[in-house]
Amino acid sequence: MIRRYLAAGLFTLLPLVVTLWLLKAIFSGLVDIFRAPLTWMSLSLGMGVPPYWELALASALTTVLLLFITGLLVGNLLGRQLLVLLDEVMAHIPVVKGIYGATKQLMNAIQSGQGGSFKEVVLVEWPHEGSRTLGFVARRDCSWAVPGGEDLVAVYIPTAPNPTSGYVVMLPATRIQAVDIAPEAAFTWVVSGGVVAPNSNGKSL
Repeated sequence: MIRRYLAAGLFTLLPLVVTLWLLKAIFSGLVDIFRAPLTWMSLSLGMGVPPYWELALASALTTVLLLFITGLLVGNLLGRQLLVLLDEVMAHIPVVKGIYGATKQLMNAIQSGQGGSFKEVVLVEWPHEGSRTLGFVARRDCSWAVPGGEDLVAVYIPTAPNPTSGYVVMLPATRIQAVDIAPEAAFTWVVSGGVVAPNSNGKSL
């Protein structure tokens, strides 16, 4: 009886604990980014070292302000020119240019939906013959990789329970099967470890 109640409590609270853990990790990351400049600013104004809660609040507000200003800049000509200049600078820094360029292309693809990037859910054989899993079409036409790659499809296969990590494989178009499932429902299926299955409408049950 006690074991059953403990198990029920664990499975009830586990999603909340995981969610809070992820939010805490993101929040701590923001605080660490802005800790040094905000502390320097506080000391320069003669206010001493700020307590953690002030750093956390200031970091959150600074992040929101930075996102707003960046979005504002993108909306005008001068801002776009500055972003082009930033792209050129980053493109000339070894190592950094590869990470920055790949991340920027990924964000542009997701935002614009070019090529159906991550908007098309497919069923593929993975990780061996006879097994199946869900993946997301990242790009069609992989002729840049191998001769005759026009018929290859780059598929992103996320790992559970963290869909931000995974594998990218190039498969013949004949070996992937389109499924009528919303990308959000497919991601939920991955995060839940296959427990939460999409229903007949392509949404999570």
